[in-house]
Amino acid sequence: MSLISLASSQSVLFSSTNPAHNFSSLSHRSSRNGNWVSGRNRLHAKSADPDAGTSQVGDASSESKSGSASTSFLSVLCPLLKLFSGGDPSRERNDTLEVATSSLSTLARLPWGSRSLSEGSDTQEISNSDSPTRLQLFEFEACPFCRRVREAITELDLSVEVFPCPKGSIRHREMVRRLGGKEQFPFLIDPNTGVSMYESGDIVNYLFQQYGKGRSPSTGLLESTLITGWMPTIFRAGRGMTLWEKARPDPPSKKLELFSYENNPYARIVREALCELELPYILQNVGDGSSRTKLLVDITGSKEVPYLIDPNTSTQIGDYKKILSYLFQSYSASPSPV
Repeated sequence: MSLISLASSQSVLFSSTNPAHNFSSLSHRSSRNGNWVSGRNRLHAKSADPDAGTSQVGDASSESKSGSASTSFLSVLCPLLKLFSGGDPSRERNDTLEVATSSLSTLARLPWGSRSLSEGSDTQEISNSDSPTRLQLFEFEACPFCRRVREAITELDLSVEVFPCPKGSIRHREMVRRLGGKEQFPFLIDPNTGVSMYESGDIVNYLFQQYGKGRSPSTGLLESTLITGWMPTIFRAGRGMTLWEKARPDPPSKKLELFSYENNPYARIVREALCELELPYILQNVGDGSSRTKLLVDITGSKEVPYLIDPNTSTQIGDYKKILSYLFQSYSASPSPV
């Protein structure tokens, strides 16, 4: 049984025996004229599933024993991985090693985050505009529980706004504290229903109930995180976990746009860089069978990912090495000419 609390003018407690949770019936509709959901309409779901943990970094206390264990593990793992991360992410890298470790990460999570479970025209309408109806996900790339949510988003073929929250974040972690009340990840905001929530397992269940059209998560997606979910974090030596010390402190005026899918080894390397630079972006998922494949082909002439669009400089790039060079040159505190 799971307990669902609706934070409004006064706290009300509900209980549910439905493992998918009937979130939509309890949520308030948010204003479609703004980008943020009022904290007064927050919906918090606490799962009794011990595997539905969340990675929490900071002073906020955990909601569950699994969350506490994850926090303790990360507090030890983070400094250790930093020793092996290769230092400054903007410097020239060993491409063979980069691709090899990212490919091992893909193998560790091979069944999940590579294909869409949706069926063509049955998916959401696609738009290049910065639509207020896109879901907003606060996360960081190295977090295994954030990865679980991103895998679900790939399966559901959703386009979302990603707000990276690396360790040392100067913008987005404060937003999470202000909007949700604590610094815990992942944190999801759905402007379509007025729901905002923590806990990765509950987020996945909510997404499939709200946007899955009767489908269920792939077998093992929820259960596998504590077994293989940490492997990409370890193989990648903590890339996508810490804010780059030379990152530009102010955000760009427009969000970047990335065509990607969760388990692509080259796209992973780009998402790590976007996280380390704390650059908000629109994630256009194009897993196998995605309805966005045609959009990608129309733009690029190819199905290959990653593909980055930066409306701030009218730049479009498709090679991951060129994307890395562009991002670290353009969005450092003292950018170099690209």
